[in-house]
Amino acid sequence: MVDVCLLGTGGMMPLKNRWLTSCYIEYNGKAILIDCGEGTQIAMAEAECKMSRVEVLLITHFHADHVSGIPGFLLSLGNCSRVEPLTIYAPVGAKKIIDNLMCICGALPFKLDIHELPMDKNTKFIATSIDSMLEIESLPVRHRVNCLGYSFNFRRKPVFNPDKAKSFNVPLRLWRVLHGGESITLDDGSVITTDMVTDGSRKSIKVTYVTDTLPFDEIAELAFRSDLFICEGMYGDELQKDSMNEKHHMLMQDACYLASLASVDILWLTHYSPAMINPNEYAKELLNIFENTIISKDGQKISLS
Repeated sequence: MVDVCLLGTGGMMPLKNRWLTSCYIEYNGKAILIDCGEGTQIAMAEAECKMSRVEVLLITHFHADHVSGIPGFLLSLGNCSRVEPLTIYAPVGAKKIIDNLMCICGALPFKLDIHELPMDKNTKFIATSIDSMLEIESLPVRHRVNCLGYSFNFRRKPVFNPDKAKSFNVPLRLWRVLHGGESITLDDGSVITTDMVTDGSRKSIKVTYVTDTLPFDEIAELAFRSDLFICEGMYGDELQKDSMNEKHHMLMQDACYLASLASVDILWLTHYSPAMINPNEYAKELLNIFENTIISKDGQKISLS
């Protein structure tokens, strides 16, 4: 089960009823946080997401509405008695910027393990602190500063069949080893492999998150057949298109066209302009472009299985 919570849906500045854009993804009791705008730890508490479970922080880019909450979040995380390192992935240049943000934190009881991702190519990596089978792909997108989109492929182990394990006289203590993908050798010399005690494969779960960019086809390639696609929709008024092109942002309609092109299951819109008080006024038009569009609100949750 992959649990996703969109902590905030605002861009540029927080409002009384709208936190800045950030996203919490939990899998097997461990969590990923994408972006950390001002007040993220409060949004997390309101949504009942466990801060102590965050193992990985992914940063799309270093505009203030996406990172100004990092010092407060790290201090709050330290107050949760954390001592294990926190892994951070971000665009190239991250170490210097994060060091500057950290100047108000003082000493933390845990280390930051910072990985800078290139801006000239897609990068795939395994988030081992979450799960050895979780593959993340970053895509350089088209904003005014270095910015990345992310796609998460939660590859799942096949279903373990205890009856098959018993039929081969596999000791209970070795079931976990087999389910983890390793072969074992029994006392009589028999070699038992994972496929002998499982019932086929399970479909992976795919979640894609893209914000602060012009629309372009490679975003649809990144999001192709995602179970959930979270994408920015700064305005719904198409008269804002020229302004969005100039500022390197997307309209809600752009996100819907990408979702349709990518054949995703569900689209969540996010990163609304503070000037767009009621995003739902564009619902009818958006649903005509992509019928599984959800105009998300703070605390929007879904469980994917």
